[in-house]
Amino acid sequence: MITRFVCICVCALAVLLLIRDAEAVEALSTPELAEHCAYYFEDPEGEDAVFCVRYVQGFIDGAVATDERVILNIATELDRDETFSDRVIRVRVGSRSKRFGPTVYADFCLGAPVPLKEVVEKVVHNLMNRRFLDDQLLARDAVFSVLRKEYPCEMDDDR
Repeated sequence: MITRFVCICVCALAVLLLIRDAEAVEALSTPELAEHCAYYFEDPEGEDAVFCVRYVQGFIDGAVATDERVILNIATELDRDETFSDRVIRVRVGSRSKRFGPTVYADFCLGAPVPLKEVVEKVVHNLMNRRFLDDQLLARDAVFSVLRKEYPCEMDDDR
């Protein structure tokens, strides 16, 4: 009996030693992104510049996918037991997203096709011209602020 218990403990310990700690994905800081983006104009095909471009592209793709999914979920939910006011909201949500693109609720609009190169250059320019790169500011927040500033949604009274 004791041998069996010892054998089970040894096996459990071996499994625990083989399993690595599961860690959350570490968020990229603004200074880290700036280090990569600093090479964008100098060597646009280089590893660092490609990292910079892919980060910005991934941010935009994630925003589009998330916002578009949220809009579809809201529309589906409102379709269930729709009142007149629900229908007004659904129509407005639909028309705003069609007019400005799926990122309208993220407060930036890339509705008309905007070349990725243009967006990346604006992000790089912003990062390179900051007086101070806060270690605590996440890269996603820096990119988001550039997109909101450079590509605002032109709202009228529909908002």
